[in-house]
Amino acid sequence: MKKSIHNFTVLIEQDEDGSYVGTVPTLRGCHTQGKTMDELLANIKEAIELCLDVEKELPTDHFIGVQQVQVEV
Repeated sequence: MKKSIHNFTVLIEQDEDGSYVGTVPTLRGCHTQGKTMDELLANIKEAIELCLDVEKELPTDHFIGVQQVQVEV
């Protein structure tokens, strides 16, 4: 079977300890972390591959974007 290349959007945040946390919105439960950006990117690629192995098919959802909303508290 021929493999194909697919692109996934990854949301990246930095936690209070300085570690990076990555989440793939189109793959349910697909997230990981790393102490550096390079470590995070290697980990998220592995996480995506594992999630796709479980799902057995590519997601049909398309990530639209991130929107900031201002709220007065």
